[in-house]
Amino acid sequence: MRFLGYSFVLAALFVFASGQQCEVCTKVLTDVMDQIPNGDAKNVNKISEAIREHCGGTKGKDHKFCFYIGALPESATSIMNDVSKPLSWSMPPAKVCEKLKAKDAQICELKYEKAIDWTTVDLKKLRVKELKKILESWGEVCKGCTEKTDFVARINELKPKYVKSEL
Repeated sequence: MRFLGYSFVLAALFVFASGQQCEVCTKVLTDVMDQIPNGDAKNVNKISEAIREHCGGTKGKDHKFCFYIGALPESATSIMNDVSKPLSWSMPPAKVCEKLKAKDAQICELKYEKAIDWTTVDLKKLRVKELKKILESWGEVCKGCTEKTDFVARINELKPKYVKSEL
């Protein structure tokens, strides 16, 4: 009976852990496959082309993932066949990412930053590095900012433009 309890706990931990793995990879590949027409979903070349096209306009973690798989012109190596072939066989993106992990563990180490809850966040308690990341994610800079209060003021100034408040 005790073994059954341990097995259940281990299975639950595995499900939880596997749900957290490869989030960037899974999202990018899912987005790409959602864009491909059904008629092209079995064509390896069309899938590779769609991945490269999608990766051309990416930033942040998505861009880094695209670099790792070789979908960018500046990528040193390419494992595009290891990505596009299984997708053409209708393998789910999460499973493809799991297989890619064996080739390059960095792929599954990419994680998205947690979204900021603007209703409860106190910008004054964030680190300058975090404040800079907020501005960077908005594509903004803070010229002449030397103090933390400068960054906080700039974010508060730009907040109405980038943060949609729900009523």
